[in-house]
Amino acid sequence: MKRLIPVLKQDGVSIDLIMLIRTVLAASKEISFRVSQGALAGVLGSTLDENIQGEVQKKLDVLANQLIKDMLLADDSVRAIASEEEDHVVGGNPQGQYIVAFDPLDGSSNIDINGQIGTIFTIYKARDDVPHDSDLQFSQKGADQLCAGYVLYGASTLLVMSTGGPTRCFTLDQTHGGYLLTQQTMRVPEKRNEFAANMANYRYWNDANRQFFADVTHQDEKYDKSSMRWNAAMVGDVHRVLSRGGVFIYPGDKRAGVENGKIRLLYEANPLAMLVENAGGLALSNGQSILQIAPTSLHQRVPIAMGSKLNVELYTAATT
Repeated sequence: MKRLIPVLKQDGVSIDLIMLIRTVLAASKEISFRVSQGALAGVLGSTLDENIQGEVQKKLDVLANQLIKDMLLADDSVRAIASEEEDHVVGGNPQGQYIVAFDPLDGSSNIDINGQIGTIFTIYKARDDVPHDSDLQFSQKGADQLCAGYVLYGASTLLVMSTGGPTRCFTLDQTHGGYLLTQQTMRVPEKRNEFAANMANYRYWNDANRQFFADVTHQDEKYDKSSMRWNAAMVGDVHRVLSRGGVFIYPGDKRAGVENGKIRLLYEANPLAMLVENAGGLALSNGQSILQIAPTSLHQRVPIAMGSKLNVELYTAATT
């Protein structure tokens, strides 16, 4: 099995970007260890604070955010960072080449039950036309990403990443502490009758979405033998889609503040859309390519459907 750096060099990734990816992954290894220790490390439970999204923070959320933040800001190649847990961009080295955005711990509601959680990250080229610590550094389309990936903390720790080419899967080898290539190229099947959606929100969706899911759950012939799978962690649900197909759907709904759903464009939708599309899948928001959306704010949310091409097209045709 090949180690991470030789694979990246083979893919033509620059040394500077490789070193930055190493920094991100160094933080992920520390998070992986803390996750594996659970209650023994004193990281379970919630804090008394809320993040910018209005969500109660878990202790491990705070720890993971600080670990990644500290490591990235100590890297001279980083001009700025943006975290789902932070109100605004945090400036780094004004001469740095890159900017990094991340969701330090996606699926944090699963922490205390030992469920699936993960770190999502994305890297862009820094902008020279705005201040280094401006939110506008991240006013870039998903199509401009240089690298996107996630680390899934589970029975094994997996890294799924693309630097513009194939979406590859690596596994953390605990014996020597490095990520080894375990899947050369991930490919999303064109269709699979599995879907992931939070059906508890059904009553808040518009009529088109409710009708689509009514047809799916009542086995309309177009959706023959559909099955629902839901991890309450986007990173886990999308990993399943990448591994065996299906579709992950998070619509907007009628509640104030959730008109565009809960998925953040910068921290979740863009990086995962890049991984899905580079694996042969499709990622849309109300019929528009997620990777072509021009951001309007740092914590912008978008409704999404991503996964197997035919499944996404079927959902989009029924709801837009």
